[in-house]
Amino acid sequence: MNPLDDIRTPRLILRHMSGEVMAACLRGELGRAERVLGIRIPAELLDRPTSLQYGLARWADDCRYEPWSMRAVVLPRESAMIGHIRFHSSPDPEYLRRYAPGAVEFGYCIFRDYRRHGYATEAAMAVMEWAQESFGVRHFIASVSPGNHPSLRLIGRLGFVHVGTELDDTDGVEHVFLRVASAPASAGGSSPA
Repeated sequence: MNPLDDIRTPRLILRHMSGEVMAACLRGELGRAERVLGIRIPAELLDRPTSLQYGLARWADDCRYEPWSMRAVVLPRESAMIGHIRFHSSPDPEYLRRYAPGAVEFGYCIFRDYRRHGYATEAAMAVMEWAQESFGVRHFIASVSPGNHPSLRLIGRLGFVHVGTELDDTDGVEHVFLRVASAPASAGGSSPA
């Protein structure tokens, strides 16, 4: 499987957004980005452009970042982007080593009209499964503002454990949470039912 291919879940498609697409979005050329991705992109994407800006900057700094970059969370029945999800780096950045070896941190946003339908949970589970199956990643980090109660509930349901607190230059105080995925079943062994 190509690591840039769509990630599919029962209700969603997580479609890779290339640097070209992110740059077009930042320039306000949503129509161009829509043609490349084959979906409708709401203007709400540009309400907080920091994710797009961060993604482009990370590409410039790390040639291995491309598969970890932003993905549009797509609702196929509407052929529309309803949010986005991305990893903050390729695996094992120095800033995460104090929490776990080989870890990756991810973040997500579901647009207002689509919240409280479980889409963030579904997308988060899918990218963690993708990272584990495609790259062997087992340690996942999520940083959440203490006042973001929906995200705190979500990561709690996903089995994340509080491991620290950081001061983010953009978002202020954030709690850091770690989830360790179970090791894959060994070849020839039995897998859980």
